[in-house]
Parts: sequence; structure tokens; C-alpha cells
Amino acid sequence: MTEQQTRAETFRALHTSDEPIVLVNAWDVASARIIEAAGARAVATTSAGVAWSLGAQDGDTLARTLAVDLVRRIVEAVAVPVTADIESGFGTTPDEVGETVRAVLDVGAVGVNIEDALHGGPPALRDVDEQCARLRAARSVAEDAGVPLYVNARVDTYLRGLGGLAETVARADAYLAAGADGIFVPGVVDPDLVAQLVARIPAPVNILAGPGAPPIPELAKLGVRRVSLGSSVAEAAYGVARRVAEESYDTGTYDSLAGGVDFGEVNALMGR
Repeated sequence: MTEQQTRAETFRALHTSDEPIVLVNAWDVASARIIEAAGARAVATTSAGVAWSLGAQDGDTLARTLAVDLVRRIVEAVAVPVTADIESGFGTTPDEVGETVRAVLDVGAVGVNIEDALHGGPPALRDVDEQCARLRAARSVAEDAGVPLYVNARVDTYLRGLGGLAETVARADAYLAAGADGIFVPGVVDPDLVAQLVARIPAPVNILAGPGAPPIPELAKLGVRRVSLGSSVAEAAYGVARRVAEESYDTGTYDSLAGGVDFGEVNALMGR
């Protein structure tokens, strides 16, 4: 078994362990190493954070080559499995989605997120059959590569306000039949609704957490198997940058710099 196959099996097993896998999403090598050093069992990228760090908007505007190169850098920088947020696949056709999956596999990733949002619509969500074709392409490429890639299918019904529980479950069932391993439903934090999703989706359910969401132990009790923080970590970091800048230009003081990671610690992580 290759190292990548071993990492892929390890990552897959994390979705069925006693505790949910918690993904504090990274957007560059420094954030990935800091997250790993804090105890992460795996590292996930955030498509928004990656796009912003490279000067692009989130939502299928970043060039595939740039996104894949960033995944490569993170894979090479950490010892834990890496899963890549590839937005809707960086391609208009299933074959192009397959090319993206092949590229992230080639640089060592062992998981992908693929969303069903359609940017630049209407409609705001892809047709179910179309999305299933894209997921089948991803699975086919992974099987050809001999890597048990974890395909996390994102259902954006609640995030886009276009469908409730029945639509979400129907899409989840279709995506699982097309080769997905898990279902990601961002935009849902109400405990009762989370519990219903867990009960009706026959696969590990991924919830997007952040301020206002139940604590991770409560989500675990509800049966959530994967908790992601998404772009909120990058947003928080950029919030610090803005507060520091505003304070510097307003009062000329530096209090907003308190609590930063020590220079020597970050530098040591980069020299590992």
C-alpha cells in the first residue's frame, strides 16, 4: 500500500471513529502547520480562503492550476491526511471535474469537497442528474488511480435557501448513489434539524460550524460525524488584520496585536 493509500484509509476511518472529525480549514502552508501542531487529525482547505489568499473571489473564479498548487504545498507541509475543497470541481463538464480530481490526487490529497452550487446562475443549484454525473466522474478517476478518495458531496439547499429537508435528503441519496461517501450540508445549525438530517441520510453528515452553532460535543451527540469551520478561520485572521490596521491609523496604538502566535514558534514550524 502506498503512503497516499494509507493516508486515504486513515482519513476515511476518521469518519467512523468515536468522535467526529473536526476540520479547522487552512488556506496556506503556515495556517496548515499551525492547525496540525494544535492537534488536527487531518487538514482541510477552504476554497474561499485559498481564493482570497491568491487574489481571487470564491465561487469558481480561481484557476484550477493555482488551487491545485496550493493543495500540493499543504500536502507536502503536513504529515496528516489532506482533503481539498475544489468548489464545484473547477470545470463545466464531468470530464473536467475528473481532470481536477486527478490533479489533486496527483499532488497527494485523499479527499475532496464538491458542491452543487451553480455560480453565475440562475439556477443557483445544479440539476441533480448533472451533479451526479460530476460525482461519478470524480469516483471513476479515484478508482482508476487506486486511491480510496473520500468524496464529500456538498448540498447547498439551505445555504442558498432553495429547498428544505425533503429536497436535501433526496439530493443526498442521489449523490451517495453516484459515488459520494459523505454529505455536507452547510447553513444548518439548529439541533432539531441537524438530528433529522443525521437520521435520514445514510452516510456521515458534515456540518459547517462557527459562532452561533452548537459546540462540537453537542453536535457529536446529535450524530454528526464531521465538523468543518470553513472560511470562518480565514475571516477571523483577516478580521485581526483589519482591527490592527484601523487601530494603527486611528489611535496609533497596537493593542489589537495581542494574542498573536509567537514569531519564533511560527518560524520554527516553517523550518520543520
